Amino acid sequence: MNVLGIETSCDETAVAVVRDGRAVLANVVASQVTLHAGYGGVVPELAAREHLTAIQPVVDAALAQSGLSLAAMDAVAVTNAPGLVPALLVGCAYAKGVALALGCPVVGVNHFLAHIYGSFYGCPDLLADAAAFPLLALVVSGGHTALVTVSADGHARLVGVTLDDAAGEAYDKVAKILDLGYPGGPLIDRLATTGNPKAYAFPRGLTGTSGKALAPENRLNFSFSGVKTSLLYAVRDRTLTSSDRADLAASFQQAVVEVLVAKTLRAAAEVGAPTVCVCGGVACNSQLRRDMDTALRKAGRRLVLAEPKYCTDNAAMVAGLGYHTLRRGGPPAAGFRVSARLGADLGKVPFAPLLKDDD
Repeated sequence: MNVLGIETSCDETAVAVVRDGRAVLANVVASQVTLHAGYGGVVPELAAREHLTAIQPVVDAALAQSGLSLAAMDAVAVTNAPGLVPALLVGCAYAKGVALALGCPVVGVNHFLAHIYGSFYGCPDLLADAAAFPLLALVVSGGHTALVTVSADGHARLVGVTLDDAAGEAYDKVAKILDLGYPGGPLIDRLATTGNPKAYAFPRGLTGTSGKALAPENRLNFSFSGVKTSLLYAVRDRTLTSSDRADLAASFQQAVVEVLVAKTLRAAAEVGAPTVCVCGGVACNSQLRRDMDTALRKAGRRLVLAEPKYCTDNAAMVAGLGYHTLRRGGPPAAGFRVSARLGADLGKVPFAPLLKDDD
């Protein structure tokens, strides 16, 4: 089955062609970073307008890369939640129009769960192995920082979420404070390699290390507002040198990565997860990838890291998850709507090995 995947949840217009949920025949992304850089973040209305301009050329490029025609598509999958509503509407309207013209099914895909699926493009057979479950996924990006468990029968459950800023959002805000540019993640990651991660003792939010007892309900939750604010106070009324910025970046990153790794290890131990995947845009971070690998090896758990091209927003993950949704019985008869929110109930994940076809 050839699935055309479409992703417009934020500021990337992405289109992919994936066969049978495994073979990525094309994966094209048009970025809007330059457009939004002057604002220090994504402007929803501008993003939607850019999607309108970019979507047809990106579709054409993906089809050319795949060597297939639009008529060869058997289904269309599109991100319908969560994300920026104006941006989501562009992708969903286009996807529904294409599906109508082709007379093929169209399915709405949860962007958050698609990130998890995208982690396994390098090892798809692992998803068919019930012994690899329950999976624990750390989804860490500009919009989300959450821990999710996926059981072998497909039940997905949020076990930890951020109570304020997502990790990627904190990176962007800190980069703005340090006058580094946008997006902040790659810039801080590069700068941190030249700094001293022990130069500043930034707080590790919701870890119980600040002298205040950690509430049990927050043991797997995250908070990155405090480390961002602490850095802001550290630079107030100061003229920063390049060395200062490097030390600040390294110390900030050390604090964030320590928390992400520690919470993931705790969650994996609590739920008995033999397999842990790390996905989302922040999963490109070099220190997070290195430290998570070291920690999980010591813990005797398998780490699945999304390839960088599948960490950031892309349509291959959307097409792949859409394929499994269709394989399990197709889209709901009532269709789908867009939503900005993730929602507390993640439902059943369609790629689980023990999920019954009638679930």
